[in-house]
Amino acid sequence: MAKHLIVVESPAKAKTIRRILGKDYDVRPSLGHIKDLPAKELGVDVDNGFSPIYQIIPGKEKVLRTLKNAAKKVEKVYLASDPDREGEAISWHIKQELEKENPNIQRLEFHEITPPAVRASLKNPRDINMNLVIAQQARRVLDRLVGYLVSPLLWEKVKGGLSAGRVQTVALRLICEREKEIREFQPRHYWEIEVELEGKSGVFTAYLVDEEGKKMEFDSKEEGEEVLRKLKEAIFQINKITKKERLYYPPPPLITSSLQQTAFNRFRFSPSRTMKVAQRLYEGVDVAEGRVGLITYMRTDSLRVSPLARKEAREWICQNWGEEYLPPRAPTYKSKKGAQEAHEAIRPTRAGRTPEEIKEYLSPEEYKLYTLIWERFIASQMSPARWEEEIVEISANGFNLMARGERKLFEGFQKVLKGKEEKCLPELEEGEILEVRNTKLVEKTTKPPPRFTEGSLIKELEDKGIGRPSTYATILQILKNREYVRVVKGRLIPTSLGEEVAKILIQHFPGLFEVDFTAKMEEDLDEIEEGKKNYLSILENFYRDFSQLLKKAEEGIEDIRERIDSEYSIPCPLCGAPMVMKKSRYGVFLACSRYPECKGTRPFMKKIGVKCPVCGEEVVERRGKKGRRYFTCLNYPTCKFISFRYPHAKRNK
Repeated sequence: MAKHLIVVESPAKAKTIRRILGKDYDVRPSLGHIKDLPAKELGVDVDNGFSPIYQIIPGKEKVLRTLKNAAKKVEKVYLASDPDREGEAISWHIKQELEKENPNIQRLEFHEITPPAVRASLKNPRDINMNLVIAQQARRVLDRLVGYLVSPLLWEKVKGGLSAGRVQTVALRLICEREKEIREFQPRHYWEIEVELEGKSGVFTAYLVDEEGKKMEFDSKEEGEEVLRKLKEAIFQINKITKKERLYYPPPPLITSSLQQTAFNRFRFSPSRTMKVAQRLYEGVDVAEGRVGLITYMRTDSLRVSPLARKEAREWICQNWGEEYLPPRAPTYKSKKGAQEAHEAIRPTRAGRTPEEIKEYLSPEEYKLYTLIWERFIASQMSPARWEEEIVEISANGFNLMARGERKLFEGFQKVLKGKEEKCLPELEEGEILEVRNTKLVEKTTKPPPRFTEGSLIKELEDKGIGRPSTYATILQILKNREYVRVVKGRLIPTSLGEEVAKILIQHFPGLFEVDFTAKMEEDLDEIEEGKKNYLSILENFYRDFSQLLKKAEEGIEDIRERIDSEYSIPCPLCGAPMVMKKSRYGVFLACSRYPECKGTRPFMKKIGVKCPVCGEEVVERRGKKGRRYFTCLNYPTCKFISFRYPHAKRNK
C-alpha cells in the first residue's frame, strides 16, 4: 500500500509522476479547481471584507470523495498543483477539504516534471503560500465584481449573453481603436527613384537620397520624371565605401507571451491551442527513456535560466558545433519590469534532447512547438552572429545615391535560428565610374497601422502591462466566443456588436477600462502577492468608485436592443414580423418577435458586410446542426452560393 498521496491537476501529470516515484506514492488528479465562486450569484460578501463565498464545483463531488478516501489511507499528503497563483489556490482549497481526513498536508513545487526535479521537491516541501492565494483571490473577486455587475446591464440594454470583463474590455478597446485608426487613415502617395548601375565587377541597385542635401521624395509623378531626365545625363561616380562589422545578438529564451506570439506567427496556432500543446509537453510524453516532462513550466514571465541548464546547453553546443559558437560567458537576460520572476523561462528539460531525437514520439503539433522551444533556448546560449555592412555613396551631378549590402561573416546563433538573407554588392572601388543600366520611378503609398493578429495583440497587452501571461489565451477566446471580434485572414476585426459594447462601456465607466488603470491594477495584484499591499484596501478603493459608476450607468445607458436585434433579424416566414435572435441549449436561432402568437423560427443568420460573389446580395453567417459555422447568400437556396470559409468578396461601403 502507498505511504503518501500526491494530488496533481491532470491525469497526464499524475501518470508521469507515478512512473517517476513508484509504488510508495499514490498520485491522483483533482482535474483542476475543486471549488469556485457560484455560477449564478455574485458569490462575494461585499459588506464583510469582500469575502469570497466558495462552493464545491458541480460535478467535482466524486473527485473530492476519491481524494478524501485516499487521504485517510496514507501517512502524508502532498499537493503538487501547478506552480502559480491558480495552482496555489487549487492546493489551498484541496487542503481545506482534506485536512479533516489527514492533517499532515504540505505543498510541493517543481518547474519541470523530471525525476531530479520531482525528487528534489519531495526533500523540500513547504506550506501553502497564502500571499499567492490571496493575490489569486483578489483577481477572482475583482473580475467577478466587474463581470457580474456590469454584464447584466449589457443584457438589459444591448443583447443577452454578453459579458464585460475587466481585462477583456480593455483588449476589445485596443482592437476597436485600431480599427478606428484604419478607417480614418488617409493614404499618401509618393515616388522614389531606383537606379540600376554597373561597375567593373557586376550590377547592383542604388537609391536616390538627396540633391545637395535636400531629401528626394516626390509628391507627384511629374516631379520624379523631371529628376529622371536629369539623371540620364549625369555621370555616376563612387565617392565613398564604408565597411563595418555588426553583431546581432540572439533573442532570449521564450516566456508565455513570446511563445504564443511566435507560435501564431510561425504556425498560426491560436494562443489557446499553443497552451494546450505546451501543457502536454510539460506534463509528460512517453519517449525512449520513459514518460517524462519535455519542457519547464509554460506560464512564466521570467527570462531567468538555471545555471545548471545553461551549463548543459553550453556543453551540448561545444560538443556538436565547436567552441567558436560559445560566448566567453553564458548569456543572461533581464526580465521586463514588473515580471513576477516566479519560474524559469520556458526551455527543454534536457538540452541534449533534440527535436529529431524524439520526433517519432510526438504529434505533429507537439513536434513543432517543442522544436520552437528547443531552438530558441539553444540559440539564446550561443555566440552573436557577425555581419559586414557595406555602404556605397555615389554622386551624380549634384544628386547623391546610396547602395547597401550585407554579408555574413559568422553565423553564430543563426545556425539554429535562420536570419536574413545576404545581400552582397559586387567588388567596387572609390572613384570608380559607373554605367547606368536602367532608371525607375517607384510609386509608394503610406499604409495604415495593421490590424491586430492574436500574436500582436498579446504583445501589445504585454507591453502595456495589461493582464498576465496565463490570462491571454482566455481573453482572446472570450472575445471570439462573444462575437465581439471575428478573425479574417488571421486578423482581428471588431464586429458592430463589439464596437457598440466597447463604446458603451468606455463612455459609462470612464477610467475603469483605461489601459493605464488596468495596468496599475495588475501591479497592485502583484504587490498583494509580494505581501506589500493589503487585499482589503485594494478592493475597497476599487469598489468605492466602481459602485458610483454602476449607479450612473444603470440610468444612463441607452436601450439599443431593438437596433442590435435588427442586425440579426429578417422577416418571419409565417407572418412577416421582424425576427430576433434567441438562445437554446443547442445554440442560437431566429424566432418571430410576436412569439407566442406566432411560432415562426429560422436558422441563425448574421449579415457580415460582404456581397455574394454570385448574385450581389448580402452574405450571411449560419450555423449547422452541430454548431459548425458556414456562409450562404441571403437568397439561398435560390442562389446556390455556400462556403465553409470566410468569403472575401467585395465589402459594402
